[in-house]
Amino acid sequence: MRFDPLDRVRELKNPAHFQYETVDCYLCGESECTEFLIGEEDLTGKDGKFLYVECTSCSLVYQNPRLNIDSIKEYYDSEYLAHRKKKDWGFLTPLYEWAMNKLDRDKEKLVQKYFPVNENTRLLDVGCAVGTFLLYMNRKYQCKISGVDFKEDLDYPGFEKIDFHQGVFYDQNFPAESIDLITMWHFFEHDYDPVKSLGVAKKVLTENGKLIIEVPRLDSVTYRLFKNKWTGVQAPQHTALYSKKTLVEILEKNGFEIEAYLPFGAFPPYFYIFTGTYFKFIGKGLNLDRIIVPYFLGQFLLFPILLFKNYLNLSMQTIVCGKK
Repeated sequence: MRFDPLDRVRELKNPAHFQYETVDCYLCGESECTEFLIGEEDLTGKDGKFLYVECTSCSLVYQNPRLNIDSIKEYYDSEYLAHRKKKDWGFLTPLYEWAMNKLDRDKEKLVQKYFPVNENTRLLDVGCAVGTFLLYMNRKYQCKISGVDFKEDLDYPGFEKIDFHQGVFYDQNFPAESIDLITMWHFFEHDYDPVKSLGVAKKVLTENGKLIIEVPRLDSVTYRLFKNKWTGVQAPQHTALYSKKTLVEILEKNGFEIEAYLPFGAFPPYFYIFTGTYFKFIGKGLNLDRIIVPYFLGQFLLFPILLFKNYLNLSMQTIVCGKK
């Protein structure tokens, strides 16, 4: 009997107001699939159980059915990690700020290795959230900065310096060949139409422009450890879970040439180790006020292992590519 994702979701008894839509595989367009896992929004503890399926043709893992784009908005409120604005963490505030700033420094380090940014660079960050990476790059290199994010009413000191576009990326009207560098830091796994987004990216990039994508890696150590409690699931916001194979294939199929593949990213893999352990053994709902001390203590204890994070395939992957 053929597997029916809609029938399976009905068994999960989710809130009645959820509005679903079925989707075919983003990579190959086929509809036949099998159940892969049931995911939840473990970070905030919000209600809902969501089905991820594996395409029987190409092995892409994706959410099907998914919430429609209007229903998903409730999961991108102020509790969503990238949109949280709290800055006062008591005596740990300097350490917290150092960790947040380090993420932007690590993004810059990765970018500069493959695309040296200068004052003439036109940089677009898709899924920019409050724009800290763009503002950091602008301060350091005086480059021209643009950002796109699905979230409304974003606010942050200096945010007005960003040429900001609210909405989904594939609906934006950037001129052809108007951008030198596009970054997608943990955006692509949220995308409701990744093929369309790649088409827009290819159109707006200059001839020698670069696209840099970082996403969680499904075939990683932390997924094998935590399975459906892996932070990379983060349902329902994550619409697809990419292995190295499927990420490379979707880019190559849509007109990009892979210039570098990295089994790590700027985002710290320790976050996935800590949160996966928390979700698996303690439960849903990450209260940052309560866990910030054990979080940094655990990071200190694992420091010798984390020195080798770029070689251990812990949780992240990054691809640098240009247009074919």
